[in-house]
Amino acid sequence: MDDIDRKIINHLQGGFPVTERPFRDAADKLGLEEEALIRRISRLLEAGYLSRFGPMYHAEKLGGGLSLCAMAVPEERFEQVADQVNAFPEVAHNYARDHKLNMWFVLATETPERIDQVVEEIEAATGHKVYNMPKKEEFYVGLRFRL
Repeated sequence: MDDIDRKIINHLQGGFPVTERPFRDAADKLGLEEEALIRRISRLLEAGYLSRFGPMYHAEKLGGGLSLCAMAVPEERFEQVADQVNAFPEVAHNYARDHKLNMWFVLATETPERIDQVVEEIEAATGHKVYNMPKKEEFYVGLRFRL
């Protein structure tokens, strides 16, 4: 990762243009060519510096469901179970924790009712209980990571 990659990541954490040519408009603000920006983002994804590049939707405001979930997964099966969980399109992100409940992930579904269905499907696929922890209150935290 070079200084231009860092500049791209720092800049795009603040939003991405919703225009007819968003990559061109973002590239212009960064002093890059459109194709160069696209190539760099692709390379950052392929190298694993970025885990995803895309919009973040507020599922509940769109009529969907959102919930934080956790599982206790034996270390020797962690990667296998993570692959199984991540195969569900409703899994927004998944991360390891140093805790008895060592796998945490967010479900985002088209309907609130689908949350319970996906939880059951993940339990059936993995053989592990999923602890579903829907939010009771929402707080906005404007988190950005400067590189």
